[in-house]
Amino acid sequence: MSAKVLERLCDAAGLRDLHDKVLEGRRLTFDDGVRLFRSRALMAVGGLANLVRERKNGDAAYFVRNMHLNPTNVCTVDCKFCGFYRPYKHKEQGWTWGLDRCLSEVRARLDVEPITEVHIVGGHNPDYPYAFYTDLIRGIRDLDPGLHVKAFTAAEYDFFSRRFKKPLDDVFEDFKAAGLGSLPGGGAEVLVERVRQEIYRKKIPAERWLEVVRTAHRHGLRSNATLLYGHIETLEERVEHLCRLRALQDDTGGFMCFIPLAFHPENTELAHLPGPTGFDDLMTIAVARLVLDNFDHVKAYWVMVTARIAQTALNMGADCIDGTVVEEKIVHMAGARTPVGLTMDALLTLIREAGREPLQRDSLYNVLHRYESPAVA
Repeated sequence: MSAKVLERLCDAAGLRDLHDKVLEGRRLTFDDGVRLFRSRALMAVGGLANLVRERKNGDAAYFVRNMHLNPTNVCTVDCKFCGFYRPYKHKEQGWTWGLDRCLSEVRARLDVEPITEVHIVGGHNPDYPYAFYTDLIRGIRDLDPGLHVKAFTAAEYDFFSRRFKKPLDDVFEDFKAAGLGSLPGGGAEVLVERVRQEIYRKKIPAERWLEVVRTAHRHGLRSNATLLYGHIETLEERVEHLCRLRALQDDTGGFMCFIPLAFHPENTELAHLPGPTGFDDLMTIAVARLVLDNFDHVKAYWVMVTARIAQTALNMGADCIDGTVVEEKIVHMAGARTPVGLTMDALLTLIREAGREPLQRDSLYNVLHRYESPAVA
């Protein structure tokens, strides 16, 4: 949209002062973030977010050719929002794959697609020995030394440290030596204790999540950050979460990308909740882009918000759309109706129809390939 149209939209929404702040590159406050959410002015907020998105990344829309690997869904944490896990006392209802099965999953995918990343998360399953995790990372790198292993959340690393009575620094050094490349952003959920005590009280506290991530960054490991939104959290608590991430990024610079994760209530203990709307999906992405001024990338995770919402988000703050994924399980076990993976052609079409340039990236956002627009017949 033109600058004049955006000005008028912001004027009409009572956001002219925030419009001027964004144009001048000044940091938004906590109160500013709450105002943006409460304005309900999606076109104005999305337009402002698009300014920041294009200032940082131009027309680029990043994606990665990746697969998700979930070695186990047996877990001792019992989060009410999770439809993926099976409680340890009923572990026969879930799965616990051994090393050979995990590596066969990766090997099978390499046979059909040139993936560059393996994304690994799972349950807190006490049946695995410590060596399983490092052997898994090492085994994947042995299959293809060029593969980037993005593995285990901050909550899982805390679990490893406690379960095996090893200092967190030693855990990260062991995993780095095995070939760990980076950390996904999960386990953060909402970095507010009220929410954590209500629906996932067994998971590590917010301060501990931040401490684990800070430690990973100190060891030279980059990571992503997430927010699970659309359940019992308030808008103020969403903004508090964003501000806590921003403060840690000021200190470490270790975050690569922020990924808002839309809550899917089906098949969870919170199935009575409606979950977020498409409006909420887009507003959350846009506000995040505006508040997280020190993050280079914001992802519209199509698996959770649908490909259509993700496509729209590419013009409302998002510059990344994840990737081909290949058989996502966690969200789909909670009832997601999106595809479990997207083909390359589908991803390229989705990006081009949004008016953006498809860029295949590696896990650290280095560009691997630029895709020219198809010739017009």
